[in-house]
Amino acid sequence: MAWRLRLAPEKTNIDFFRWQWVMFGGSWLLMVGAVLAWIFMGLNFGIDFQGGTSIRTQSTQALDVGVYRQALIALDLGDVAITQVFDPTFAADQYVAQVRIAAQDGAEAVPADVLAQVQGALRAVDPAVQFTATESVGPKVSSELIWSAVLAMVAAGAGIMFYIWLRFEWQYAVGAVVALFHDIIVTVGIFAVFQLKFDLTIVAALLTILGYSINDTVVVFDRLRENLRKYKTMPLRDVMNLSVNEILSRTLATSLTTLIALGAMLIFGGDVIRGFAFAIFVGVILGTYSSVYVAKNLVLFLGLDRGDKPKKGLQNEFANIDA
Repeated sequence: MAWRLRLAPEKTNIDFFRWQWVMFGGSWLLMVGAVLAWIFMGLNFGIDFQGGTSIRTQSTQALDVGVYRQALIALDLGDVAITQVFDPTFAADQYVAQVRIAAQDGAEAVPADVLAQVQGALRAVDPAVQFTATESVGPKVSSELIWSAVLAMVAAGAGIMFYIWLRFEWQYAVGAVVALFHDIIVTVGIFAVFQLKFDLTIVAALLTILGYSINDTVVVFDRLRENLRKYKTMPLRDVMNLSVNEILSRTLATSLTTLIALGAMLIFGGDVIRGFAFAIFVGVILGTYSSVYVAKNLVLFLGLDRGDKPKKGLQNEFANIDA
């Protein structure tokens, strides 16, 4: 028989409802605390949401983003993002970068004297650099980006809820979406508490968390539905415990391997990707926790119709589709 790695015994009998009120209540307290942190501490918005000035550079010398960033540290400009631009139409000796500087002291754009200092610092490390374009992004555009990010989260949650309702039953949909928003709200709350930079890359990380968390939750729900068909007289709570115990090894393996990869990104990825990796790292932990202690607990509280009579409406059409 082939050897397989198991992070949990083949058969476990853990009572995941033993501390259900402590775990479930703690989850709601975390969500309330996260919302209070948003209100009273606010988020440390990055350039994408704060507004600022974008400078496009071009050089005939090979571009080193690290050298550019080091040259601007002494100017103490606050939040600065430097990215290299790639385009197949560029010439072999055409190296383009985008330097974005956050607005300071409520100004809509970086002052002209500060831009002159930036250009001088970059010319000191790259005499061939040219500044081909300078654009400013005001607070109005930034506020529109914030609302767009919020709408993206809400739309994703609504779409997931609709899918789960079709795939399973409405109780599963409610449990899954509450678990998803638990993960997102607590993650953003951590960014508020520690005042970590919050920009569009973090929004992308949050959407990634939604996908990861719902995948874990669907695995739990799918096994639960199978066991409900097999153990028709077993109490719902016991069937839920059995289902989570059966997929425990798979859940641990998936989560830990993902965390190992994210840990490497956190340590070796550098400042540019560190916020993105940290957000997903926290989200994976929360997603695994919420699949076990939030989503299924809500389904238990809401109850399920375990009768054998056919369901009416869309559930009868979609409920038995294999994933």
